[in-house]
Formats: sequence, structure tokens, C-alpha cells
Amino acid sequence: MDDASELLRKRKEKIEELKALGVDLYPNDVRVTDTSATVAGLYIAMDAEKMSSVTATHALAGRLMALRNFGKAAFVSIQDRDGRIQAYIQRDKVGEQAYGVFKKLDVGDIVFLSGRPFRTKTGELTIEADTVRLLSKSHRPMPEKWHGLTDVEMRYRQRHLDLIMNSHVREVFYKRSLIIKAIRDFMQDRGFLEVETPMMQTIAGGAAARPFKTYHNALDMDLYLRIAPELYLKRLIVGGFERVFEINRNFRNEGVSTLHNPEFTMMEFYAAYATYEDLMTMTEELISKVARKVNNSLMIPCQGTTIDLTPPWLRMTVKEAITALAGIESPVLENRDQALGRARALNLAVKETDSLGKIIMTLFEGTVEDKLIQPTFITQYPLEVSPLSRKNAQNPNFTDRFELYILGREIANAFSELNDPEDQKQRFIMQLKEREAGDEEAHAMDEDYIQALEYAMPPTGGEGIGIDRLVMLLTDSPSIRDVILFPHMKSKS
Repeated sequence: MDDASELLRKRKEKIEELKALGVDLYPNDVRVTDTSATVAGLYIAMDAEKMSSVTATHALAGRLMALRNFGKAAFVSIQDRDGRIQAYIQRDKVGEQAYGVFKKLDVGDIVFLSGRPFRTKTGELTIEADTVRLLSKSHRPMPEKWHGLTDVEMRYRQRHLDLIMNSHVREVFYKRSLIIKAIRDFMQDRGFLEVETPMMQTIAGGAAARPFKTYHNALDMDLYLRIAPELYLKRLIVGGFERVFEINRNFRNEGVSTLHNPEFTMMEFYAAYATYEDLMTMTEELISKVARKVNNSLMIPCQGTTIDLTPPWLRMTVKEAITALAGIESPVLENRDQALGRARALNLAVKETDSLGKIIMTLFEGTVEDKLIQPTFITQYPLEVSPLSRKNAQNPNFTDRFELYILGREIANAFSELNDPEDQKQRFIMQLKEREAGDEEAHAMDEDYIQALEYAMPPTGGEGIGIDRLVMLLTDSPSIRDVILFPHMKSKS
């Protein structure tokens, strides 16, 4: 019998012994009034002498994480949602029967205890228990040694254990919740209405991505998990909701990496009478305010680099970035054949049929993206890769669009929205040709959306911000799986 099986056998024996004693393994009749943090906060300024006169009692519950048994007494550590606190269990204090049950408990069990606080000789805040009860019996032992990086896959597959054993992991997800709240507060303070749009759509629109496909039996029709909420949110702008935002999931049937998960969280928002330039300023303000809220600083340590989020941030066009950071001469970017030749010389994946705009973007993605470490807005994207963006008035081959890069990662994508229905229809037709040529991510035709535009959409700016990647930045997390509670994993089988 291996060690794991032996531990399980011993646990089962204890369970049977407890049952034989008439112990309820899963009671639900206790009242918890305190947490480890509230108790610590009450006595933070009290030394052992002052605490000797404290008569108040506190009732707490949590997971038994450590146990030092001295026969007739024991020190234990319990962990609740706020942290850990020590308790001192004496047979003479809790009673012989309760102490007998306590001695059969294991690390990992959920327990309730109440008692008065005191400080040990070493100054540690401790609860002198007058009551101790089992609330939930753990059938399986906790990992004896659990170091976060020794088995990363197990951490993701068994997130419940990861959260129990690694306090820094819990802190990441507490911070994630705080980040989302700070974003929501920022948007609502500026008059944006939070809305919800369909997660299942008849046409997968609003982005260039491969969708997940499903089928609705009652409606007898194919549906797609949304790749973006964009076209529905812009219908709301047409309908008179001039400022809307949504924080929710998108789904893309693409590869998995440190930056990609098949389902991910995005905030997408739209503001009537705003331009993409307005949104750059708003994005600086939003992210810097969130950083101050959660990190108390605009200097963010992340993956060995310090990111300075102090506005204003650098702004460059796509072409300027390629010239400045990749050393590709500006004339090359004006000539399709020269651009194609340079891309091939760099071993980048280009096709003979690619347009100049697509080749420019291949050069940008292959030579520039990973060099954009400090916050940088990249503007003026080619028309061919921006089917929903407004054309630039000075150069209609490019659009009024930006993407925000930090630490070589795309964090946000925004543009002045295309609100001319005839132009939009022609853009969709261009995308259909791309699809027919084999581009599975090209945008589909959406006649219903075009009809909505025909009722007139005001000039509008829209943006999507990747929440997961923003959380990665603000929590110094190396992988998107570190900021998603239950990331998708390949089946063990």
C-alpha cells in the first residue's frame, strides 16, 4: 500500500470512530461572529499585559491548517477567509468529551471554536478556546508540501487545493475582484449604463476570431458563443443609450497560451459623441486610477520590469512603430512588393495574395509587439484589418483606431466607430471575400446590424479592455491561468 492510500485508510478509520461516538460530521447549527482579521484588528495595539484583562469571547470557524499536540493541550492554526489565527485547546477548558473528539481531528478539517483572546510568551495573538467542534470532516489529507511552482498543472486543475495552500493565490483573486469593482465604479461615475447582451448569437460578429458553434433544438437553428458584444452594444447606442458598458465573457475557439484562454473576460464600452482620441485619454485615466486603487502606486512591478503608468502615455502610428522599433525604412511600408519581400526575409507568415495593409500588420506583430513594454498607444491601423472602424479623414487607407500595449501585450482595442451603413456593408463584403479565400476569422455579413445603422447611429467611440490581462499586469502574474479561477486545461486522458 502506498503512502497516499495509507493516509486515506487512516482517515476513514477516524471517520468511523467519530461516527461510533455519535459525532455529527457535518453539523450546521453554529453562529460565527468573527474572522481572524476582525479579531486581530481589535487587539493590534494591546500587549500581553493589557490583554490579560480582556473578558470578551469570539466565535470563529475555519480550516485546521496546523496542529501541535501536547497531550492534554494543543496549539492549532485555523484559516478562514481573512487569514490565519492561532488557538489554544486545553482538555480541562473544553471538557474531556469535546477534547476526545478534537484529538481525532485532522489537518484539513473545518472546525468551530470560541473563547477569549490572549498573547503567548512570543506575543502571538491566540484564542483560548472554551468550545471546539467539528463542522466538516475532510476525507482526504492536505498536501504535505505544496510549493506553487513545483506542479503548476495540479494547481490549475485542483484550484480548491491551490486556494487552501497558497495565500498569494487567494490574494490575486481578491485583487481581481477589487479591480473589476474599481472599473465598474469608474464607468458608472461617468454616466455609463451597465448592460447585458446575448452570449449566444446567430452571427459571430464584432471581432476577427473563430467561434464556438452550438445548436438550439426548439428554435431549430445554429447559434454561436459570442466572440464580442460589440454589434449589440452599438445597437443600444442607436436606441438612445448614449453611454453603455458590459463586463462579461467572450469565447474564442483558438489556441491556449499564457495570454489566451478559450473564455475570457472583457469590458466593452461605447460613448456617443466621442472619438478614439477621447478614449485614449479616458483609458489612461481609467487604468491609472485602478492601479492607484489596488496597488497604491503608478509604478507597477511586473515580470522583472517596472511599468510606469503615469499619464500621458506614448502614442505612435503602426508605421512609426515599425520604423522606430524594427528599423524598417518608411518607403518599404509604402510599397507592397518591398513590404512582402521584407516580411519573407524575416521569415514571417505572409501570403502572395495579402494586401499591403495585411503585410504591414504582419510586420508589426512579428517585429514590434514584444518591444512595447511601457504603456503605448498604437494608432492608424490599415483598413483591411479594421472592418468596423471609421476611415481616417486624411488617409482613408487607414482607420481611426488604437490598440494599447503594455509589457508586449495587447490590453485594449478601440476606434471611432463606422456609422455609415453603406460603407459598413461594403466592409462586410470585403470580409466575405477574405472568408471565401480561406480566412476563417473574417467577419460575417450582418444585415440586421446594417439595418440598425440605417436608423442613424451618432458619432461614437468604442473600446474593449481585456480584464484578465489587466489583472495579470496589476498582480504581476506570468500567465492568464493565474488570474482565471478555473482555466481550461487539456483532458488528462
